[in-house]
Formats: sequence, C-alpha cells, structure tokens
Amino acid sequence: MKYKKRFFLPPEDCFDWVKKEGVSKPPIWCSVDLRDGNQALVIPMSLEEKIEFFNMLVKIGFKEIEIGFPAASDTEFEFCRTLIEKNLIPNDVTVQVLTQARDHIITRTFEAIAGMKNVIVHLYNSTSVAQREQVFRKSRDEITEIAASGAKLLVSLADKLRAENPGMNLRFEYSPESFTGTEPEYALEVCNAVIDVIKPTRERKLIINLPVTVEESMPHIYACQVEYMAKNLKNREALTISLHPHNDRGTGVADSELGLLAGAERIEGTLFGNGERTGNVDIVTLAMNMYSQGVETGLDFSNLPELAEKYCRLTRMSINERQPYSGALVFAAFSGSHQDAIAKGMKYREDNPESYWNVPYLSVDPHDIGREYDADVIRINSQSGRGGIGFILRANFGYNIPPEMLNTVRKLMKEWSDIGHRELPADEILRIFSDTFINKKTYFDITEVHYVQMDGKKAEVTVETGMNTPHGKRIITREAIGNGRLDAVSQAVKDALKIDYSLTGYTEHALTKGSSSLAAAYVCIEADGVQYWGVGVLPDIIDASVAALVSAVNNSLKL
Repeated sequence: MKYKKRFFLPPEDCFDWVKKEGVSKPPIWCSVDLRDGNQALVIPMSLEEKIEFFNMLVKIGFKEIEIGFPAASDTEFEFCRTLIEKNLIPNDVTVQVLTQARDHIITRTFEAIAGMKNVIVHLYNSTSVAQREQVFRKSRDEITEIAASGAKLLVSLADKLRAENPGMNLRFEYSPESFTGTEPEYALEVCNAVIDVIKPTRERKLIINLPVTVEESMPHIYACQVEYMAKNLKNREALTISLHPHNDRGTGVADSELGLLAGAERIEGTLFGNGERTGNVDIVTLAMNMYSQGVETGLDFSNLPELAEKYCRLTRMSINERQPYSGALVFAAFSGSHQDAIAKGMKYREDNPESYWNVPYLSVDPHDIGREYDADVIRINSQSGRGGIGFILRANFGYNIPPEMLNTVRKLMKEWSDIGHRELPADEILRIFSDTFINKKTYFDITEVHYVQMDGKKAEVTVETGMNTPHGKRIITREAIGNGRLDAVSQAVKDALKIDYSLTGYTEHALTKGSSSLAAAYVCIEADGVQYWGVGVLPDIIDASVAALVSAVNNSLKL
C-alpha cells in the first residue's frame, strides 16, 4: 500500500465541538488574497492592480489584510512601502506581513513596516514530521529553537520600532506551518515556547494560527486538533486562535466551520478560494454559509457579481459556474419540478413578506448578493416546466398567465428551445409569447363594437376579414345577443366568419410591469376538441377582452 494516514489524533478526547449547533457570531476575518492568492497567479498582479484589489477588500469590510511577504522580493517590499507612504491604509484596518523564522528575513520585514499604524507580523516555521525529517533534517528540539529564536528577534525589533513610532499598534502571529501533519502534543510544545517568549497580554493578544497547510484528514479530525490546542495552550485568555485552511481534499469550508466550533476565533482565507494548489478556504462561501443561518458576517457581498468581475479582471482567474453563491449557475433551475416549486415559494413570499426565507431550492435570496430572479434563478430550456415559464412572464413582465394556458405556453417554449438547442432568455420568451398570443390580427380583426342593453347583451360588431389571404379584405357587420358583452361579440364573430367554437375560459388583470394603465385579458376557445388561447393588452379592459377573443380565434383559423 503506497499511502497511509499522515495525521495524528490528539492524546486526549476532544469532542466538545460535536455538541454545538453552529456559530452565533462571525470570526475575525483576515484576507490573504494579496499573499497566498497573489503568489498563486500565473501572472502576478502589478502594483496598481494590487492597490485596486486592496481597496476592494477594504470596501468589502475586511479589517485585517495580509498584504504579502515583504522580504521575498522587491515587488512585495515596494507594495508594502507604497501603502504606507501614500497613506492608503484606513485607520481601522490592520495590515499583516509574513516572515519565516530566519533572522535576515525578519529584519527585512521590519524595515518594510516602519511607519505603519496597525500591523501584525506573522512568523512561521514548519513543524510537521515530513518537513522535520525530509527538508530540515532536524530534531523536535531544534525545530522548537528555530521558532523561539525567531520570536525573540521579533520582540527585540518590535520594541525598537515602537520606541521610534509612539502609538504604533504592532502585534504578532505565529503559525506552526504544516500543523495538520504535526503531532498535536508537539505543535502545542512549539506554540507554548513562542508564547513564553512573546508574553502576550489581554490588551495585546498573540494570534496562534493553526494552518491546514495541506489537508491530511477528514474535517472532524482537524476540529479535534484545534480543540486540543485551544484547551491546552498557555495563557489562553491572551491568545486569539486562528485558522488558515487550504482545500487539498475539497473540504476547506468544512475544516473552517468545524474549527470554529472547536474554539477558533479567526479565519484566514481568500475571495473565491484562490491560492496555492487547490486554493485557500473560500471566504465568500464560508461567510455566506453563516449569513444563511442568520449570522451577520460584517462582510458586504451585496453586489457579488461586480466583485467577481473585478476579481477575475485583476487576477486573470475564473470562477467556476457551479461555485457556491458566486458561480453563474448556482441559483439556476432548468428542471420543471424545481421551477414550479421555486415559483410557488416566491408567491408564498409575496403573500407572507414577514416570514423567514425558506424558498425551495434557494439557500439564500439571490437579491441579497446582487443576483436577479429572471437572469439567475428560473432558466428556460427544453427541460423547463410551465411553472418556471409562468414565473418569468409574471415576475419580469407582469403577465399572470392562467394555469390552464400555461400548458400551451410551455409546449410552445419547449419547441423553440428544441429547435435551437439552447436556453431561452427572458426577453425572447416575451417576444415568442407576444407574437403568438397578444393582440393577434393574422386573418381578421374587429374594428368597431357597439353595445346595446337588452335582456342580455346585444353587440353590433364590425369585422374586417381576409387579411393575409389571396381573397382580399372584406368588411362584415353583424349583430348578436349573448349572456354578456364578450359572449355577444363572440356570437357575432361566429356568424360573420361562419365558424363554430365554444368560449371556455376568460381571466383578466391589470399589468403590474411596464405600464399601470394597461389591462391584460386571456380568452380560451375550443374548436373540434382543441383549445386555442389569445391575449389582449389595451388600456380598457373591455377592449382588451375583445382583442383576446380576436387573438384566440385567429390562432384557431387554418386559412
């Protein structure tokens, strides 16, 4: 067997996290897009692009932003200095910089941050079995000494920098890199050694970051490891437990959620999961998961499509169409049964606006993140059902199609989608619907109607016929009596055209989209056992009902 477990369970049971239902408040969010995300790009961002990305992160609401590894390159160093010298860092935002536990790198890092108001210096060294044995070839004690020695230099340089910059808020973070491949009791030993050197206080806490540098286990194992650390670290009240999950097994979000249940208070991640290899935890997904459970996250994703567009432009990366929340198709329903359930759920929301969000198939309201129902939720193709088509026409254009008519409309849209082997956008659905049903005058029209009150209703109807036929136009006037105005007109039409049918359906409503002065009427007739529908749209409801009758009869004629 080539593979075996590369992770370690804590030496004691750590399952308190299992008993928790969920998180009730958001973690401290730290974006590492400008470090982990940037170093993972095929074409790294330019200085101008980094500044634009930084400003975007600030606008979203991040209060802690790791901007890079200043000692790694002149570009990284220059970015750090530019943010300081051009005063681009808001007073309520803390910048974080990364450094290995190596003296010359730490020294260069402190040169980069001189003049900052709020800064976290993030120290790390690798502690896993694989790194100790294969990379460094050092013992546990030697690895611990690297961490402690780095921490001592951090404290010394920080004391000097604070003296030169009174009021500077400089804090520390320590990561035992490859924590998930490290024996928990040894990770505890290393972290406690750093704590002993830094001597954090409640007022100036030390961040202990427990990175999933590589996912080695199922998420519940990581949760147990985090809980073990949170319970056993020295001076716990002066610490902030942080997580930095990667996504090698595809469970970065799960690692984060369970790690928060296990006692973590802070998350480092990236927008849309960018980062080395399979990426970091996707903060958009993680935050929106919390939001969907009623937790106010402090991050503003109310215009997620705009953020996604800017992210793709600046990073030259793409976002998968099925990526939670941010993908182009994540709210899309093509299935007829799903569309019907969504349409009914949305109608329930209209009737019960104070109810909690619980629409079938939609985990959150797409409007909350800047998505639109017509373009993002109900999507029409040959697999779509009548409920979805009815929703598109009602939500976007105000047509409340009678349920009996929807079967006919659905068959029509399916034929159009099948012919083109494609999805039908909302504006095309409206065009097809309009061309087929609304105010249709293909073969004949009613040009004039006068109503006379009698025992029933008497209508004097002028019919213009023969349009679009080789026979030429004819004007015919007929009088008829019916049990109502529309029925009287219908009787006159049958007499004028010498046809027979039954008037079997009628509904009407005011149009709520486009123009409040328009009325819509829907008429169904039956001839030779087949139903034909027509729609009339005019300012006057009586005129609209006549236009609907004309449309239905025109649809029935085969001249």
